[in-house]
Amino acid sequence: MSDHHSEHASLPLKRHKTEGPQNHYLAYIISILLTMLSFAIVIYGGLDRSFLIAFLLGLAITQAIFQVYVWMHAKERDHLFPLMFLFTGAFVAVTASIAAVYWIWW
Repeated sequence: MSDHHSEHASLPLKRHKTEGPQNHYLAYIISILLTMLSFAIVIYGGLDRSFLIAFLLGLAITQAIFQVYVWMHAKERDHLFPLMFLFTGAFVAVTASIAAVYWIWW
Protein backbone atom coordinates (compact mmCIF):
# COMPACT_ATOMS: atom_id res chain seq x y z
CA MET A 1 0.00 0.00 0.00
CA SER A 2 2.84 2.38 0.69
CA ASP A 3 4.25 1.69 -2.79
CA HIS A 4 1.00 2.87 -4.34
CA HIS A 5 1.07 6.06 -2.27
CA SER A 6 4.70 6.81 -3.11
CA GLU A 7 3.94 6.33 -6.82
CA HIS A 8 1.40 9.15 -6.79
CA ALA A 9 3.54 11.35 -4.62
CA SER A 10 6.28 11.42 -7.23
CA LEU A 11 3.96 12.60 -10.04
CA PRO A 12 4.05 16.34 -10.72
CA LEU A 13 0.98 18.23 -9.61
CA LYS A 14 -1.17 19.61 -12.39
CA ARG A 15 -1.90 23.21 -11.55
CA HIS A 16 -4.61 25.26 -13.12
CA LYS A 17 -3.58 28.48 -14.74
CA THR A 18 -4.93 31.22 -12.54
CA GLU A 19 -5.79 34.70 -13.56
CA GLY A 20 -3.89 37.26 -11.57
CA PRO A 21 -5.14 40.64 -10.44
CA GLN A 22 -3.06 42.35 -13.14
CA ASN A 23 -5.60 41.30 -15.78
CA HIS A 24 -8.43 42.74 -13.72
CA TYR A 25 -6.57 45.99 -13.12
CA LEU A 26 -5.87 46.32 -16.84
CA ALA A 27 -9.49 45.55 -17.74
CA TYR A 28 -10.74 48.11 -15.23
CA ILE A 29 -8.37 50.79 -16.54
CA ILE A 30 -9.41 50.10 -20.16
CA SER A 31 -13.08 50.32 -19.17
CA ILE A 32 -12.50 53.64 -17.42
CA LEU A 33 -10.58 54.99 -20.43
CA LEU A 34 -13.35 54.01 -22.84
CA THR A 35 -15.89 55.75 -20.60
CA MET A 36 -13.73 58.86 -20.31
CA LEU A 37 -13.27 58.94 -24.07
CA SER A 38 -17.01 58.89 -24.63
CA PHE A 39 -17.53 61.72 -22.12
CA ALA A 40 -14.67 63.74 -23.64
CA ILE A 41 -16.00 63.46 -27.17
CA VAL A 42 -19.44 64.65 -26.07
CA ILE A 43 -18.01 67.54 -24.03
CA TYR A 44 -15.82 68.63 -26.97
CA GLY A 45 -18.96 69.26 -29.00
CA GLY A 46 -17.29 70.30 -32.25
CA LEU A 47 -18.21 67.15 -34.15
CA ASP A 48 -21.05 66.32 -36.50
CA ARG A 49 -24.03 64.80 -34.69
CA SER A 50 -24.24 61.69 -36.90
CA PHE A 51 -20.52 61.00 -36.44
CA LEU A 52 -20.87 61.50 -32.70
CA ILE A 53 -23.74 59.01 -32.44
CA ALA A 54 -21.94 56.43 -34.59
CA PHE A 55 -18.71 56.84 -32.63
CA LEU A 56 -20.48 56.54 -29.26
CA LEU A 57 -22.34 53.44 -30.43
CA GLY A 58 -19.03 51.94 -31.56
CA LEU A 59 -17.46 52.67 -28.17
CA ALA A 60 -20.48 51.22 -26.36
CA ILE A 61 -20.38 48.01 -28.40
CA THR A 62 -16.63 47.73 -27.92
CA GLN A 63 -16.96 48.17 -24.17
CA ALA A 64 -19.85 45.69 -23.94
CA ILE A 65 -17.88 43.00 -25.79
CA PHE A 66 -14.83 43.74 -23.68
CA GLN A 67 -16.86 43.46 -20.47
CA VAL A 68 -18.33 40.13 -21.55
CA TYR A 69 -14.91 38.79 -22.49
CA VAL A 70 -13.12 39.82 -19.32
CA TRP A 71 -15.61 40.05 -16.47
CA MET A 72 -17.98 37.27 -17.51
CA HIS A 73 -15.05 34.96 -18.31
CA ALA A 74 -16.17 34.35 -21.88
CA LYS A 75 -12.61 33.45 -22.80
CA GLU A 76 -12.70 30.32 -20.66
CA ARG A 77 -13.76 26.91 -21.85
CA ASP A 78 -17.24 25.47 -21.31
CA HIS A 79 -19.02 28.81 -21.56
CA LEU A 80 -20.72 28.09 -24.89
CA PHE A 81 -24.35 28.02 -23.73
CA PRO A 82 -24.26 31.22 -21.65
CA LEU A 83 -22.61 33.00 -24.57
CA MET A 84 -25.18 31.64 -27.02
CA PHE A 85 -28.00 32.94 -24.82
CA LEU A 86 -26.26 36.28 -24.35
CA PHE A 87 -25.72 36.84 -28.07
CA THR A 88 -29.22 35.61 -28.90
CA GLY A 89 -30.63 38.15 -26.45
CA ALA A 90 -28.46 40.88 -27.98
CA PHE A 91 -29.66 39.92 -31.46
CA VAL A 92 -33.31 40.04 -30.35
CA ALA A 93 -32.78 43.41 -28.64
CA VAL A 94 -31.09 44.94 -31.69
CA THR A 95 -33.74 43.54 -34.03
CA ALA A 96 -36.56 44.85 -31.81
CA SER A 97 -34.90 48.27 -31.59
CA ILE A 98 -34.52 48.51 -35.36
CA ALA A 99 -38.12 47.39 -35.85
CA ALA A 100 -39.36 49.98 -33.33
CA VAL A 101 -37.40 52.77 -35.00
CA TYR A 102 -38.64 51.71 -38.43
CA TRP A 103 -42.23 51.48 -37.18
CA ILE A 104 -42.16 54.92 -35.52
CA TRP A 105 -40.28 56.92 -38.17
CA TRP A 106 -41.68 55.46 -41.37
